[in-house]
Amino acid sequence: MGIHRRICPATAPHSTPQPLYWVNSMNLNRRIFLALAASSALLPPADAQVSDLSDAINKAGRQRMLSQRMAKAYLCMGQQVQVPAATKALDQSMALFDRQLVELKAYAPAGAVRDNYQQLESEWSTFKAVLVGSAPSAANAVKLLAQDSKVLELSHKGTVQLEQLSGKPLGKLVNIAGRQRMLSQRMAKYYMAMAWNVDAAASESELNRARTEFVTAMEVLRNAPEATPAIKQELSLADGQWVFFEAALSARPSAGPKAANNVFVASENLLQVMDSVTGLYARINRA
Repeated sequence: MGIHRRICPATAPHSTPQPLYWVNSMNLNRRIFLALAASSALLPPADAQVSDLSDAINKAGRQRMLSQRMAKAYLCMGQQVQVPAATKALDQSMALFDRQLVELKAYAPAGAVRDNYQQLESEWSTFKAVLVGSAPSAANAVKLLAQDSKVLELSHKGTVQLEQLSGKPLGKLVNIAGRQRMLSQRMAKYYMAMAWNVDAAASESELNRARTEFVTAMEVLRNAPEATPAIKQELSLADGQWVFFEAALSARPSAGPKAANNVFVASENLLQVMDSVTGLYARINRA
């Protein structure tokens, strides 16, 4: 099990979610340790390759998440929120996006899918330049949000294309579960944008929309006939993490570093559980 499950009582199956003050009482070192552990858990082995179509859908979906996670990390670094953990999340996410893009381009069949990944490669190059071209700033954050949307859109398009090639109902569930990973990071990203007053009104609207989409999709995953006992247990863990995350998101973005810290940590924890759910659906889809 991931390290977050040993640390946070709310993630134990069937346990009673702890109130938000439990999160607030965590010291900074524990927050950083927890976030770094989640970052490491999401990094696949260095020799990983696309093994089959189900794996391709999973990795294509992970690219969506990484686009939002990198933007979140950038906004955190610019506001001095969880700097060590955010820096590591950014570095690892960039490396993983690069590697998976190479794998997906090599795997993609000729035609529309391959064309999409070639276009994504171009937009990714522009996104990287914003991420690392200069120190994070509120002015650059406006460009960042515009560019991460392009990377997200093309990553999503590739995921849907691969799902359609699968032709299996479970391919859609892999896609939905994978999109939940993205939404966990998207919500945190827009919270951090609001905290920095970067297009605050639009960011609030997008955050609220992502929250609604996340809750709706959880119902789909929970009620799917294909959900195994192992998947349902992971979804129960996700429900516990969602309690923390939703409470953290309810704090005013102007509340200060403690509120932002809680959002960062809760988003990393929820991401780790949803990554596990996606992997479980992907394995069933191979059968």
